[in-house]
Amino acid sequence: MKFLIVDDELVSRMKMHTILSSIGECTLAENGRQALDFFKNAYDNKDSFDLITLDISMNDVTGFDVLSQIRNMESNILDKKKAKVIMVTSHSDTGTIIDSVTIGCDEYIVKPFNKQTVYDKLKKIGLIKTDDVQLWRYDKII
Repeated sequence: MKFLIVDDELVSRMKMHTILSSIGECTLAENGRQALDFFKNAYDNKDSFDLITLDISMNDVTGFDVLSQIRNMESNILDKKKAKVIMVTSHSDTGTIIDSVTIGCDEYIVKPFNKQTVYDKLKKIGLIKTDDVQLWRYDKII
């Protein structure tokens, strides 16, 4: 699996990398512009990301804008071929969650997060199966 991790906070970016790198290849973006460049390059080369974890509050381009542009680039492909997107943010208000889903995210994680939360969301959106439980152990939650 191929993951794009987008967060302008180094600690959050590295934490997500630590969690996801055991099950796939991770590309890290420290801002929205870099994320869009990585996504467009992968999309143009028909090597798209399976999952994008996306912070909402970034200094250059918001996660909402990044998600909107990604969904626009994917507008000509089937839904099942589109990248799954999990918003990962400290915003937990209902309006922000509704806006995220409306723009096209598949799931939502509120910071701070841990390994169990991430894997539960991956199962929920169909990127890992219940049978894949051997990929992780809950005894060491990051």
